[in-house]
Parts: sequence; structure tokens; C-alpha cells
Amino acid sequence: MAMRWSDEVSGGPVGFGQDSWGVMLLKVVLVFVILMVLTLFSIWAERRVVARMQQRIGPKVNGPFGLLQSLADGMKLILKEDLIPKTADKVVFVLAPAIVVVPAFAAWTVIPFGPTVKLPWSDGRTALQLTDMPVAVIFVLAMASVGIYGIVLGGWSSGSTYSLLGGLRSSAQMISYEVSMGLSLVAVFLYAGSMSTSQIVAAQDKLWYGLILAPSFVIYVISMVGETNRAPFDLPEAEGELVGGFHTEYSSAKFMLFFLAEYVNMGTVAALATTLFLGGWHAPLPINLIWDGANSDYWPVLWFFGKVLCFLFLFIWLRGTLPRLRYDQFMHFGWMRLMPLSLLWILVVATIRTINLNGGIDRQWLFVAIALCVVAVVVLLFVGEKKQSDKAAQQEAATYDGFPVPPMSAVATERRAR
Repeated sequence: MAMRWSDEVSGGPVGFGQDSWGVMLLKVVLVFVILMVLTLFSIWAERRVVARMQQRIGPKVNGPFGLLQSLADGMKLILKEDLIPKTADKVVFVLAPAIVVVPAFAAWTVIPFGPTVKLPWSDGRTALQLTDMPVAVIFVLAMASVGIYGIVLGGWSSGSTYSLLGGLRSSAQMISYEVSMGLSLVAVFLYAGSMSTSQIVAAQDKLWYGLILAPSFVIYVISMVGETNRAPFDLPEAEGELVGGFHTEYSSAKFMLFFLAEYVNMGTVAALATTLFLGGWHAPLPINLIWDGANSDYWPVLWFFGKVLCFLFLFIWLRGTLPRLRYDQFMHFGWMRLMPLSLLWILVVATIRTINLNGGIDRQWLFVAIALCVVAVVVLLFVGEKKQSDKAAQQEAATYDGFPVPPMSAVATERRAR
């Protein structure tokens, strides 16, 4: 059922904060176990799927179908020798992985896995969500921002130039695409009238926002790949340029924490996309029409993680098919393409919502105006690309065998004319 905000001084939603300490502790343990299992499965699935794309076998020795390969790799990393460079700031060097991994887990505290259900051992009821707050989505974005500090500090404290450059690259990339990600969520807030994850899911009981807010959904999906440093946007870890990126000097368990945080963050952005755009734990359209109990009891957990796994497959698919972008192209796309489109779409959505709330107008003229705006934006984008391509062609013409040729002096020009 949908959660409603309390009018009490505490300001908390009804249904949250009323569980016993035992139930709260059980929820914390379950969230931690689910994330660890999801990480192990994601690593295994990535290796198997990419191997299938490249006509290889992939892991198949440890456990059935190689399912225990990720666990074996984790144990190997824990048991390896832990090395700390002499030039490293040891305190910050040790704390940086924890600063990255703790916010990655904390972001899941406000993700709803399902509706309010009956406890198996008593007559009490509890929400399949650890907690909620009026600004739950902002809390998730804040946790992602805190994780950036760990990456920057890890690169700086290593005492290595390559690590420092990788940390700076990562911070610039994550901050840039986090802005686009945040702007893509504004349209959801306007339609749902709330930033609470449970209320946003409840508002999508009939129609998912991924359908009516498709531009926001597309912008978010692109931004979440850049936010998590995944291919083709894994530029902070470009082996050909920066050896290994910000974690070049890390080994053993500390390197494993960076690795763990990356995959947990993949699950976090996938869960947030599911919550805000794909109806959260609501069953897909054909199922909820033919089965009345699809959105009750513990069945919604299955629909929720099914949608999350689809996003994780998208991450793997992109890594196996697309080449890595050039860094300047990647940053130019984020600042000069995604961000203006996000701002324009927010303006369109706010205009539509204001018109609808004030009585509305003829939708035919409204759609015509929106179509004209879209055409104008596309034309302006192509004009900008044409100017850049012409400039690049001029620069390329002033080269010899790929090397830039400086302009000749007046004396040299005169001698050449003779």
C-alpha cells in the first residue's frame, strides 16, 4: 500500500520507524547479503556473457556453471599480500576504500523492494524497505557524491602520478554526469509530487514514468553508465593511458573494496532507475492484468530484481560491444549535449504540468509546439556539429602525414614562390 507522510513533529512516514529492533537488524542483514550475492552474480554474469559474445567459454570450473568463480577470486584477493607504497599517505590510503564502499551500501537503505507485507512469524506487518524519508532520492545522490571523495583521496594518497590523474579524471567525470542524472530526475519529481521513493513507486501503479517521461529515462540511462565509470565510459581506468587509474597502487582487500563498490553502485543506479521509471516493485503490464495477486505479498520482490537484472545486462552488453570513448569527446557530450537537453526537457514538462493543473488547453496545439521545439533543437545541434567538423577538417588539412605543420614565414613563402 502507499505510504503517507505523518503530520507529527518527527516528520517520518507512517509505517517506517515502527519496526522492532530485531526486524530492523534483520532488514539490514538481508540488504547486505542481497548486495553481496548480487555482486558475485554480476561478476559471474559479466564474464559469461562477454565470453559468449567473444565466442569464448568463460568461467566453468569452480561450482556448477562456474558460479563460485567470483567467490574464489574474492578469497584470493583477501589472502594476497597487502602492499602500501613508501610515498603514500598511509592513513588516507587505508581509509579511501572504506569511503567508497560504505556510501555504496548506504544508498540501498531507501530503495523499496516491495509493499507492506505480513511477517512470517507474527501478525505484525512491515514494509519491504529499510527506511524512507521525504528526500530519499536526494539521499541516494548524496551517497554517490560522497563516494567520489574516496576515489579522489585514493588517487591522491597513492603518491603516484597515474593514480592522481585517474582520480582527477574520475571526479570530473562523475560530477559532470551526476549533474545530468539529477536534472533527469526533476521531471519525475514534478509528476509524482514527492521525492520519497515509496511514494514515487505508489504513483506508478497504473503507468510507468519511463513511458510518459521517455527523454528523462534515456538521459538517466546514459548518465548512470558515466556515473559508474563503466565501459564505454571507463576512462578513469584507461589501461593504455593511466595503467589502472586511481587504484593502480592498491592490492589485496583494499583493491577488492574498490571492485566491490563499483558493482554495488551498478546495482544502486539500476535499482534507482527501476524505482523511478519502471514502476519499482509493480508487476509488468501483462502480468498485473491477468493476476490480481501479482502486487501483493512477497511476489513484488521478484519483479523488482527482474528489472534490476535487465539493467545489469545492459551494463554488460555495452561493455562487450562498444569501444572506449576519447575523454574530451565524453566530457563534451555530457556538458554540451546531455545537460542542455535535460534543461529543455524540464522546461517542457513543467509547462505541461502547469497547463494541466490550471485547466489545460487544446492538446493538439501543445504537441505541435513541442514538436517545433524539438525540431529547432535538433537543427541547432546539427549546425554546431557541422561547424566543428569543418574546423576539424581545416586543422587536418594543415598536417603532413598526420603531423601538424606550422605556417610558413613570409621569407619562406617568397623563396618557395621563386
